[in-house]
Amino acid sequence: MSAEKATTSEQTAIGLAHSKLILIGEHAVVHGQPAIAIPFPLVGVESIVEHVPGAVKLDSAIYHGPIDLAPNQMDGIVNCVHAALRELGLPCKDLLIRIKSSIPPGKGLGSSASVAIAVIRSLFAYADEPYTEEELLNLANISETYAHGAPSGIDTLTITSGSPVWYEKDRPFDFIQPKADFHFVVADSGRMGDTKSAVESVANLFKSAPKRIQASLDRIGEITHQARRALEKASKHILGKTLNEAQKELEALGVSDAGLNRLIYIARKEGALGAKLTGGGNGGCIIALARNEAHSIHLTEKLKRIGAHAVWPFVLRRQI
Repeated sequence: MSAEKATTSEQTAIGLAHSKLILIGEHAVVHGQPAIAIPFPLVGVESIVEHVPGAVKLDSAIYHGPIDLAPNQMDGIVNCVHAALRELGLPCKDLLIRIKSSIPPGKGLGSSASVAIAVIRSLFAYADEPYTEEELLNLANISETYAHGAPSGIDTLTITSGSPVWYEKDRPFDFIQPKADFHFVVADSGRMGDTKSAVESVANLFKSAPKRIQASLDRIGEITHQARRALEKASKHILGKTLNEAQKELEALGVSDAGLNRLIYIARKEGALGAKLTGGGNGGCIIALARNEAHSIHLTEKLKRIGAHAVWPFVLRRQI
C-alpha cells in the first residue's frame, strides 16, 4: 500500500497511508530522548471521500453516521476533519468519508495517525488541492493529541516517510540509511494497549522516583544512539543487543507485562538476536530481530503456534 498515492474523480477521492513501528526509544522520546521509528507497509488505511448530500458522515468499523454524533473515541479524527475542511475552505456538509483499515488499533502500530493521514490526503485530493508536508503533519497531530495526550509526533512523521526516522523532540528530524537488510518479526499479543495511559503512568512514576526514572530514560537514549550506529554499519548482533537492553529499561518503567514478556522470551529462546515491546506497551505488539529470512519464517511460525494473535515478518531494506 503506497503511502503517497491519492486519486480523485469528479465526486470521489482516495487517500492512503501505511503504518509504523517504534524500533527503539518509546516513552523516553516523550522526555527528550531520541527514538527510531520505521515504516511498516504490511498494514495500512484507505480513506474514500464521496459527495453525498446532507451532513458529513463517517463510515468505519467503529461508527457509521453523522460526524457530529460520533462517539468520544473518534474525537481526534472528528476534529481533524473539521480542521482540514477549514484549511480547504470547504463547508462541513455533503461528504461521506469511508475509512477502511487493516491496522489493529491499540497495538502501537500508529493506527490513529494512519487514519488521520489517509483522511487528510483524501480530503485534499477531493478538493484537488496540494498540501505541504508541514500542513499534513500539523493536521494529523490534531488527531494524535486526542489519541495520546502529548504525542511526540514520531508516528505521523514516520507514516509520511519511506525511510527509518531519527526523531528528537524539538529538533530537526533525520532519516537513517540502513546498510543491510534487517529481517524483523512483529507479533500481536491480542490485547489492546493504551499509549495515553502508559505515557501518563511513566510521567507519574517520574514524579515519585525522578532519579531512578531519569536514569532509565537516559539509558534508553544511549541505547538508541547505539542502535542507529548498528543500522548504519550493518551490525545485526549489536542491534539485537540494543533491543534486549531497551526492553530491560521498559520493564523498569512498568510498561511491559506478562503477555508481552512471554512473546519476547519465546522469540529469544528461538534464536532472535533481540526482542522488545514496540509502542506504548501493556498490550500491543513485540518486535524481534531475526538472523535472516529463513529464521524470520521460523520465528513467525513459532510465535503463531504459541498463541500470538497475528504475526507479520517483514524486511527493513538496505538503502544506498
